[in-house]
Amino acid sequence: MLKQRHLERYADVLLWGLKTARSNRIKKGDIILVRYHLAGLKLAEILQSRLMDMRMHPILRLNPTPAMEHTFFDKADAHQLSFIPPGEMELFRNLNGSIFLYAPESITHLSGIEPARISRRAITLKPQRDILNKRDAAGDFSWTLCMLPTEALARHAELSMAAYTDQIIKACWLHRQDPVSQWQAILKNARTVKEWLNRMDVERYHVESASVDLDITPGEHRQWIGISGHNIPSFELFLSPDWRGTRGVFTANLPSFRNGNRVTGVRLEFKKGRAVSIAAAQGETFVRQQLGMDAGAGRIGEFSLTDKRFSKINRFMANTLFDENFGGRNGNCHVALGSSYADTYTGDPRKLTKKLKAKLGFNDSALHWDMVNTEKKRVVAHLKDGKHVTIYENGQFTH
Repeated sequence: MLKQRHLERYADVLLWGLKTARSNRIKKGDIILVRYHLAGLKLAEILQSRLMDMRMHPILRLNPTPAMEHTFFDKADAHQLSFIPPGEMELFRNLNGSIFLYAPESITHLSGIEPARISRRAITLKPQRDILNKRDAAGDFSWTLCMLPTEALARHAELSMAAYTDQIIKACWLHRQDPVSQWQAILKNARTVKEWLNRMDVERYHVESASVDLDITPGEHRQWIGISGHNIPSFELFLSPDWRGTRGVFTANLPSFRNGNRVTGVRLEFKKGRAVSIAAAQGETFVRQQLGMDAGAGRIGEFSLTDKRFSKINRFMANTLFDENFGGRNGNCHVALGSSYADTYTGDPRKLTKKLKAKLGFNDSALHWDMVNTEKKRVVAHLKDGKHVTIYENGQFTH
């Protein structure tokens, strides 16, 4: 387990992330939701104390245990699946921040649940996420999250508890007395790369590796963003492309755990922006169901690259937060099926209406599922003036 000094530093980094992710200033009286699994209790206690000292209003919520969560999805009827408690929407309309401490006792307890039931619940909760996205765009809300080591995570990653914990400590710079200064340095270096990428007038990106041959169309009014305080750790730079221009093949060579299901060897073929061929070595039925959740679930909402110079993560961690930021020898490229991010819009995100999002090709869905490829690859930008620029090779950006 993490020692007290690591937890104190983790709190420092999370509060830095919450502040950095907010376009407006964090202030006294802000309402901050802190959600946590039981194994995250000590860190939740530290955060409550810090937020109280900052004269904010922490709202603490313990996540359901695996047994509770299984009972809900196993027994809930249609009305219970679509039930939102009174006052919940009012809370979300007034939240200024959210911190999630992910420390699950199990990641496979929902494997026997009909996936459609889980999808229905996700669709029910989407309006809450939409509220927070609008508040985020207005600068009135920010969020961050982190992961703590548990026996379940370590077991599924096929690592010892000590090795798993060590990955978290090093990835988040918790072995340094002042981890926030390390994050500020990474933020500065990433800003230089983003500025370089955003100066290009790109028609399409071509991604090529041993099992990937994919064209991504960035679309109009797009920008690369990333390393913004959201997610601890986060080393990826990404954009939300125009889904309509996606074509070719993408393969995820890292396993993925979602809603209790282990999925491996996902292969997707896209034509005119949609996944027209879906295959998986393990969990194919589940993948097909998830990508059929709604109209946008089988389309790409995010295209991302991680530079190995930023990330110290070099082991599979059985959790998307770390796996989508894999550094290792070759860095990683990942795509997210489903919802896009409004903050990759170059204009005022508050003016990105549903109609304008559809016009520009920003994808909308209740799903957001990251699929990761860590093979050696090259990414080439095909510019509108006919020139080609290799932007990513051998696990890092070329700038």
